[in-house]
Amino acid sequence: MNKVVHAVDLEVRWRDMDAFNHVNNASYLGYIEEARVRWFKSLTPDWAGAAAAPIMAAVTVNYRRPIGWPETLRVELLAERLGNKSLTLAHRITSTTDADVLYCDGHTVLVWVDAQGQSVPLPAAVRAACAD
Repeated sequence: MNKVVHAVDLEVRWRDMDAFNHVNNASYLGYIEEARVRWFKSLTPDWAGAAAAPIMAAVTVNYRRPIGWPETLRVELLAERLGNKSLTLAHRITSTTDADVLYCDGHTVLVWVDAQGQSVPLPAAVRAACAD
């Protein structure tokens, strides 16, 4: 599948840095989350409504190289696997000034659940955005 469904450019913030003068590993997850939320919001205003919302079931991040400051990042999300109630999104973070600079890659598994915590079918807008 691996269709790019969304890409966003984000600035590294000074507060993202750690004692070793590079972006803290937890900030990578924040960048990926920001890209994912912006994508969902672009698809439908009720992506996380009272009826159902996505939860993260698993995440893998392969840290390929440290990110310094200042830097502008490109976060890409790719539809890797589309299930009935879950979606696996591949992700990668690169530099906007040199696309060959790969900072990380990996994937996130999301499951849509209702208010009682039961899994429910993916929203139609998400399914349509991922279709080939």
